[in-house]
Amino acid sequence: MMLAIFQLLLAVFAIYSTLNYEEELKLTIPLGCLVVMLLISRLDKRLSEKQTERKSYLKSEIGRLLDKETTSVKEQDFFTVESLLWPKNEILLVDSIHFIFKDLGFKITTGINYPSVDRVVKIPDSEKSFGIEILMSGNETERRLPKVNKALQFEKEKKKNEKTLMIASTHTRLPLSEREHMSDISEELAELLLQSSISFMTAYQLYQLWQKAKGGEIDIFKVFDQIYSHPGGVLSLKGMADSNSHPIDLAIPQTLPH
Repeated sequence: MMLAIFQLLLAVFAIYSTLNYEEELKLTIPLGCLVVMLLISRLDKRLSEKQTERKSYLKSEIGRLLDKETTSVKEQDFFTVESLLWPKNEILLVDSIHFIFKDLGFKITTGINYPSVDRVVKIPDSEKSFGIEILMSGNETERRLPKVNKALQFEKEKKKNEKTLMIASTHTRLPLSEREHMSDISEELAELLLQSSISFMTAYQLYQLWQKAKGGEIDIFKVFDQIYSHPGGVLSLKGMADSNSHPIDLAIPQTLPH
């Protein structure tokens, strides 16, 4: 839109110069405006092509993802899934995670009393709450990221019934099939979180829990009750443990009452 307005202004200036300037400028200024307008047109076309490619890529990726999962999450907003797994920025990631917790029935606030965390999530009919630190990374999550210090700060400030949980969307430029072979967190950070009793999960793990909960396969509040008891470090869904992970059996059937 802005590029189109700029092109319009150049066209107006070219006409104005033709009517009001001296002979040499009557030719050179409109010619210069025309060249700039052509360059802008090419740039606009290139940006449009990139947006189309990204949209096509995301549709393909999400299509493959949803083909594997037949639950009601398939009906959820495309934008929410995109912002969770392929976020353009951290604000969109935070908004998507906020939506998911709210959709699952958790009590969620912006954590106004705790500026060190992005959201505070409470398990309904319980005194247990989570201070959620949300971050994104084009690679694995590392110790140097500022959000890590904020999580450590919340761990010092939190109350008795609160737990620190980090949720990270990692390798955001890669397809999910390639992320499966990548590390989501550095060894240094994994050890630090374990020592600090801070738990870590990926945005994709949250997506999987959302999918199972919406499909009636698990009781999501019982799952987060388990997460609340997690000693710290990397959370693992069943079968995803590694040397830096403290396995938590989130795949145990916990069918919702019919």
